[in-house]
Amino acid sequence: MAQWTLLGITISVPIIFSSAVFLFFLFSYPTREQHVLSSSSSTSYHSHFRAPAENPFAEIDDREASQIYTFLQESSSIDLSKDAESRNLNYLIELLRPNKSDVVKYLDNNGPVPERWARVSNLEIRKDNPYIVDYMVGPLPPSNDTQILPLTYPYNSGRNYVQSPISDVFALLDWALSIGENASDITQELLGAKVNRNDPADPDALVMGSRPALIDQGHMVHWLEFFGSGIESDSRSLLPQGLYVKLDTPSANPATWKTGQWFYNGFLYDNDTALREAFKLPDFVKLELNHDGSWTDTEDFSTSFPERDMPPPLSIQPYGPRYHLDRDQNYISWMRFSFYLSTTQANGLSLFDIRYDSTRIIYQLGLQEALAHYAGVEPLQSGLEFLDTFFGMGSMMFSLVPGLDCPGHAEYLDMSYHKGGKMYTNKNAICIFEYTSDAPLQRHTSTFSATVSRNTYLVVRSVSTVGNYDYTIDYIFYLDGSIEIKLRASGYIFGAFHAEPRSSSQPRDAYTNEYGYRIHPALHTSMHDHVVSFKADLDICGTANTMVRTSIEPLQREYDWDKPEVPLVRNTMHMVHNTVHHETGLNWPQNGKEMYLVTAPNSTNKWGETRAYRILGGTGMGNPSHLTILNSTTLGKSAAWSSADLWVLKNHPDSEPSSAHHLNYLEPLDPLVDFEKMVNGEEIEEEDLVLYFNLGGHHVPSSQDVPNTLMHTSASSVVFVPFNYFDDDMSRASRQGVRIDRRPRPKAEGKGHNADGKEEIRRSKSRVARSDWAGGEDDDGVSYFGARYTKPVTVSVDMLSPDLSHYMKEHEGVPGGGWKAVRNNVGGGLLGLFVGKERQEDDAERRMDW
Repeated sequence: MAQWTLLGITISVPIIFSSAVFLFFLFSYPTREQHVLSSSSSTSYHSHFRAPAENPFAEIDDREASQIYTFLQESSSIDLSKDAESRNLNYLIELLRPNKSDVVKYLDNNGPVPERWARVSNLEIRKDNPYIVDYMVGPLPPSNDTQILPLTYPYNSGRNYVQSPISDVFALLDWALSIGENASDITQELLGAKVNRNDPADPDALVMGSRPALIDQGHMVHWLEFFGSGIESDSRSLLPQGLYVKLDTPSANPATWKTGQWFYNGFLYDNDTALREAFKLPDFVKLELNHDGSWTDTEDFSTSFPERDMPPPLSIQPYGPRYHLDRDQNYISWMRFSFYLSTTQANGLSLFDIRYDSTRIIYQLGLQEALAHYAGVEPLQSGLEFLDTFFGMGSMMFSLVPGLDCPGHAEYLDMSYHKGGKMYTNKNAICIFEYTSDAPLQRHTSTFSATVSRNTYLVVRSVSTVGNYDYTIDYIFYLDGSIEIKLRASGYIFGAFHAEPRSSSQPRDAYTNEYGYRIHPALHTSMHDHVVSFKADLDICGTANTMVRTSIEPLQREYDWDKPEVPLVRNTMHMVHNTVHHETGLNWPQNGKEMYLVTAPNSTNKWGETRAYRILGGTGMGNPSHLTILNSTTLGKSAAWSSADLWVLKNHPDSEPSSAHHLNYLEPLDPLVDFEKMVNGEEIEEEDLVLYFNLGGHHVPSSQDVPNTLMHTSASSVVFVPFNYFDDDMSRASRQGVRIDRRPRPKAEGKGHNADGKEEIRRSKSRVARSDWAGGEDDDGVSYFGARYTKPVTVSVDMLSPDLSHYMKEHEGVPGGGWKAVRNNVGGGLLGLFVGKERQEDDAERRMDW
């Protein structure tokens, strides 16, 4: 790893918030050979399988993290004292992923194992100004040679820190709660309830949520809204009550914080006193409220149909897994595919060194950022946006429910991370399974035969639950060499308060259907865009790649052979091939009239055609989308990648490893990573290319999104498909299926002859011979390619319907006190926007769980 100069900056800084507490948006390697296993049992099947090399992307484990933490405490370079004067805390320790150049030398050329370095984030304060500062620590394990350097090389801002708007999250929480308490007469009058600072589980109490109108160099202005508690169903985001207050925090010093205007029923009031005076007037109109109830419950235990009482069909794995898994190295091999897994706290799961037939296709594939941007007619929704990696798409990869999130035969991997001096483990956060589709991979029926092949594929799945939304992310591998990245969303929508027009002179639909639809007496849906960015570092036959746009266009052309029947030009179509010369953003073409190909200009298949992979919008609700809003006021420069569907850039993996940074949320006007600076017009012909592509969609919720959005209506994907990359269809050798000869059976005596008396030779051409594939009375004309189910299979009840009684107990290791805390943390979910008060005994742990 290269060395970086230590900047002469002494910045003491701290405090970010747990997404739970975060009220106002802060806050010599093994021999390289694969072992083929013959055992059919899952345990023995995996026990002898080893990755071809040590995983260079392996996460920092507990032992390493403890060594680093001790090293930092003993180092004079960073003061990690926890006293009230310095308030200098270690926030995060995780792997600083090695440079691609070093990894390629290691994996491809038997080079040295890349040095391991850690990324360390500290929360530091200097003159009451809080900062979050990134360092690089290495090489590991800590020794006399280990250095602590500012981590700047991945950030094109040149900085290794961002300023945080808040220095003391608990002071902010107490202040916000005091606003609610001081206005209890207002809330009791208008909302029929008040804030309960002492009991966050009070089902009758109000909670509060906010969104920033401005974040700029530590100054934050935001709007606060009162919500119903929704404590039983976690449905707070469906219970806005229509009362808002503006807050201004110009610095981290609580003495500078002040309350601004109040908003109710379309009117702005200068302060709470003006609002109190207003609701005493006889013409003051009170709005209808949103009350929690069974309508917000995700389950219905009372209704039943006869069919509901019968268990549905399920997938089983009769003879054990057909994939190989090295748990020590997080390495998977299946049907010519192989790859490593790695996770981070912010971005969740990524895949590295994806190979097909031992040749690398993709160096890195993984999430970069998840954006949700809203619009609306009231203060909260009108500028609401989330950059979800800030809250931890990795640390919020909570446990998958066996048999429901994944088939009963799936295998699971844990996700561990080090935060605030402690190591946490989310059990069963990743599942791996092979699945057979409901539709064949291939089929054809002819006059004399029918052939059908099963479509089996491998899935690597994780789910990140960020407040009200659950994002299911699949990496899917197909037998032909295709790779699909699929995103599905579910959970509670973030509803807007529905207020009737405030005077009879306005038409009834004055505020209706411009931003959403009415779905409850006082609840409106809120339109928003989901734009979820992924990175694909493609290496198609090496790193000398070119992007080609092949368009299908109409054509008028004369052909000599058409004369004299067609006297004029013939209207037809043709393909036009255009090389993309410079870095650019692309959108999915109208009418699907273009193909985007990443080609290897210097490599051809045996037919002389340039080898390539095609990128196309996959299955789901139409093509994935980019952000509708132009130059978002709230986002600033923090998410420029969201303005197009697909970006192709010259790859600088060692200096531009990502398109975003989770701390961009705190510095949107001057982000750590500014994507616009990465798109600087470099030439990209025969270069190492990287693609940044978006999944997601324009979500306009309807009444069918209550209580939860359904995943089959909110899915999108992108597929990488081999395009002249192989000489023919590679799935033929690995897929399973049947060929059925539909012709009449020949007579037993002598050679078989057809109707013309010619000898039957068709059967001898079959690539897959069977012992009974000869003429005669026992000849059934059926040829199987691939294995068959030839013996009875015993499937345990746990495989079909896993016992979940142990589930809660096994996963109490979740930060902040387990599933109970996930549910009841400060405001309980919804991206940590809702304010409550946890019990004092949890404070010490929560301070380190930001």
